[in-house]
Amino acid sequence: MAMGRFLERLGRVYLGVVLAFLYVPILVMAVMSFNQSEFYQLPIRFTTGWYEKLWNNSEILNAAWSSVWIACTTTVIATTLGTAAAIAFFRYEFRGKVILQALLFPPIAIPWLITGTAMLIFFFSIGLGRGAPAVIIGHVALALPYVIVVVTARLRTFDPQLEEAARSLGASSWEVTRSVTLPWIASGIIAGALFAFAVSFDQFVVSYFLAEPGDSTLPVVIYTAIRKGFTPEINAISTIIIVISMSLMLLAARYANFGGER
Repeated sequence: MAMGRFLERLGRVYLGVVLAFLYVPILVMAVMSFNQSEFYQLPIRFTTGWYEKLWNNSEILNAAWSSVWIACTTTVIATTLGTAAAIAFFRYEFRGKVILQALLFPPIAIPWLITGTAMLIFFFSIGLGRGAPAVIIGHVALALPYVIVVVTARLRTFDPQLEEAARSLGASSWEVTRSVTLPWIASGIIAGALFAFAVSFDQFVVSYFLAEPGDSTLPVVIYTAIRKGFTPEINAISTIIIVISMSLMLLAARYANFGGER
């Protein structure tokens, strides 16, 4: 009994250490975005000046907008194609199905440096070159496996007899998908969309290789700014992104019922 309590406490301590390791650096970064000193001198002197400078920094704002619309476009395309593919894998048996499912994992496992190089060579070989279309295609290719895997995991909890019952009542394939299948896997679709958005918005390597000069995404601009000289403006934009992303994640977790019914 005593050993069980000791292990329980040890587990809680370990969980606390892991959470501190993950969130303390983020908290420090957020606090320093309000520090007047450019060199992070202590004690902290509160100011919102870095956010005001950020508001007037057209390079970062344009890059942020570029990242947002590319990520949104990627999310829509990858979620639509990934959900359709997951449903097809779930419903139908066809030759080569196992091979296609196995081919979903190499894009996740292959280093993005190699993937970015291969995409750059391929797009130039077909005449597409660099630019927003190439970036979006590259992001979709990277995000698609995540969507398929997440939606497929949700489909494994789905009872195929529900679709059979709907068909026996005269529903067409589209009506079955719209009224029976999609509502059941909605939480998986939302989770897959969040993965797709995160993969696209955070993508550096593919964006660095495929974006046109002067039209970079936010990760590329941040990387360039850090090489020139780190300023708290980077802390400010990072804090804003974290607040927005965490808020969206909490809302999605609240209304999508990721944890299931108790």
